[in-house]
Amino acid sequence: MEELDWQRPSACGDGNNCPEVAITPDAVYLRSSLHPTSVAQLTTDEWRDLLTAIRNGEFDV
Repeated sequence: MEELDWQRPSACGDGNNCPEVAITPDAVYLRSSLHPTSVAQLTTDEWRDLLTAIRNGEFDV
């Protein structure tokens, strides 16, 4: 896998249990800082749909 520029939410600070995302022109990669070798790859459409669902509260418990 190419070298990716991983970003995490500023709210995480130096915490070690945070989501991380790397965006490239062709895909969006997600991982947990606890398991950095387990990476999910999404298309840009899937990423957009995921963000929309989160904003709409579809995953709220």
